[in-house]
Amino acid sequence: MNKKRLGSIALNSPYTVWSVIFIVVPLFIVAYYAFTDKSGAFTIDNIVQLKEYKEIFGISILYSVIATLITLLISYPFAYFLSRQSEMSRRLQMMLVMLPMWMNLLIRTYSWMNILERNGLINNFLGMFGIEPIKMIGTPGAVIFGMVYNYLPYMILPIYTVMSKIEPSLLEAAEDLGCNGFNKLRRVIMPLSLPGVVSGITMVFVPSVSTFYISQKLGDGKITLVGDAIERQMQTSYNYNLGASISLVLMVMILISVAVMNRFSDEDGGMVV
Repeated sequence: MNKKRLGSIALNSPYTVWSVIFIVVPLFIVAYYAFTDKSGAFTIDNIVQLKEYKEIFGISILYSVIATLITLLISYPFAYFLSRQSEMSRRLQMMLVMLPMWMNLLIRTYSWMNILERNGLINNFLGMFGIEPIKMIGTPGAVIFGMVYNYLPYMILPIYTVMSKIEPSLLEAAEDLGCNGFNKLRRVIMPLSLPGVVSGITMVFVPSVSTFYISQKLGDGKITLVGDAIERQMQTSYNYNLGASISLVLMVMILISVAVMNRFSDEDGGMVV
C-alpha cells in the first residue's frame, strides 16, 4: 500500500468513525428495539401493530407532499428572480430569507401559534372590522402553513444556487433561436435547475414528514403525525419497542424518497443529498 493510499485512509478515518458511531450504530439500535420485546426476545409484533398507524402515516405523507409543493411553487419563481438581481440585492434578499433561521424552530412555531390563535394578532385585526374570529389553530391548514414557513429556505437555497450558475448568454442564445419566455423556461431554465429542485424537494419533504412540534402547537394536539406517534410512545407510553418500529418504517420511507429523488437528478447537476 503506497503512501498516497495511506494518507487518504488517514484523512478519511475520522469521518468514517464519526459515521459509524453517530449513524450506523443508532440505526442498528433502532432495528434491535423494533424487532424485540421488552424482555429482549425476538418478535415481529411491533411491526404487526403498525397497521393501526396506517392512517397517521397517510396523513403525514399527504401533509408533507402538500407543504413541499406549496414551498416549491413559492421558491421557484423567487429563486429565479433573485438569481437575476444585482450582487448587492442578492445578498440583502438572501439575508432576509435566512434571518428567521437564526431563531430556533420552537420559537418560530410558538410565535405563529400566538399570531394564529383565537385572540391572536390576525383575529384581533379582523375584529376591528367586525369580522368574527376565524379558527386557524388546530386545523390542517395551520400545520401545513407551519411546515411551509419553517422549511421554505431549504427549498429556496438549492434552487437559487443552481439558477445563479445559469449563464445569461444561454438565455440570450435561446432568444436568438426564437424561444419565447415560456420556451426559455421549459427548454433551458427548468432542465438546468432540476438538480436544485430535486435537492430542495428532498430537504423539505424529509423534515416535514418526520416533524412533531409543528403539529403539536399549530395543530393544537388534534392532528397526529408520525413524529407525534413516535414521541408519544417514547415519552408517554415508554414503549420503546413500538416507537422504534415506527421510527424504522419512517426511516425506510425517507431512504426510499431520497433514492427516488436522486434518480431524477443528473450526475453533473450538483445534487447535494
